[in-house]
Amino acid sequence: MDSHVTPTNAQISRWRRYLANERAEAAVYRELAHRKTGEEREILLALAESEARHEGYWRDKLGDYVGFPRQPDLGTRFVGFLAKRFGSVFTLALMQTAESRSPYITDVDASEQIAADERIHAEVVRGLATRSREKMSGGFRAAVFGANDGLVSNLALVVGVMGSGVGSNFILITGMSGLLAGALSMAAGEWVSVKSQNELLEASTPRLKANTLLPELDVNANELVLVYRARGLSEQEAVAKADEEFSRIALERAIGLNSEESSDEDDTLGRQHTPANSEWAAAISSFLFFAVGAFIPIIPFLFGATPVVGAIIATILVSGSLLITGGVVGVLSGKSPLTRGFRQLLIGIGAAGITYLLGLTFGAVVG
Repeated sequence: MDSHVTPTNAQISRWRRYLANERAEAAVYRELAHRKTGEEREILLALAESEARHEGYWRDKLGDYVGFPRQPDLGTRFVGFLAKRFGSVFTLALMQTAESRSPYITDVDASEQIAADERIHAEVVRGLATRSREKMSGGFRAAVFGANDGLVSNLALVVGVMGSGVGSNFILITGMSGLLAGALSMAAGEWVSVKSQNELLEASTPRLKANTLLPELDVNANELVLVYRARGLSEQEAVAKADEEFSRIALERAIGLNSEESSDEDDTLGRQHTPANSEWAAAISSFLFFAVGAFIPIIPFLFGATPVVGAIIATILVSGSLLITGGVVGVLSGKSPLTRGFRQLLIGIGAAGITYLLGLTFGAVVG
């Protein structure tokens, strides 16, 4: 800090907050690094070192005004809590958002270097978060989206039927029917989708094994080159790859190794060992997740609530659930969980409102 310039109280307070946040963010990256191995671990530790340098910058700037350590911002503390107790996907997604909104970009007291660092950190964390999202189980995403579909569709159904003027028992029966119909439809659709995908993968998987065919091929004609070129290699790459395989076969013959004894994994013609997803697992999970979401709107009617009271309670329960599922989707996509939560809430309440008006209209026409 320049000894000839005395910082204002506002500057001291802001710098102390920056110092606390940098210290906490470095701790978050170290905590995440403990859960990783290899390259990801190295990247996270490098980010922690960078945050430590930023911490040193603000400590030097404060000088004698550094004072006692203070608590970081609530948001930074929350990210630290997630880093210690949960997986890295949510933590990295929140850190991505935090790095993207760094106050250093507009703060004249921050050096250009650390402002640039924060922008780069945002891209680094974005890359790490993308890796984690790709590794995340598809079942988890199916749980979030399946439950969300059940919440919205069955709330709309229950409120729409209520608007037509029917009694609680009829609403409960309708809600249960909607739960079963929707869950079965989701399960059937997921089964067909995954089954079709597996069949396409199977159709694209080579049936021929190199360990049985290569010894029989004409080395001079070298038709193996055509196989590699058909799979996307350039002519040069295909020739080099084919020569390599024929050399291997010649070596095996020289040492008396039977090609049929080669490992099944050694499939030169490009067998794709992509594990197929189970269509039954996908169908069952879709059924359960949708059913859980669709069950929430009918809870009050299970306890004998009147149509109006039941619809109000159901709307409140579903609203809270939509905020949660929308927030989770927001975190996973690197967006504001609050914004995504309210967006999901508006969609759900909007669908329920429309079906309620349709129910009123239908009830008036029939009545």
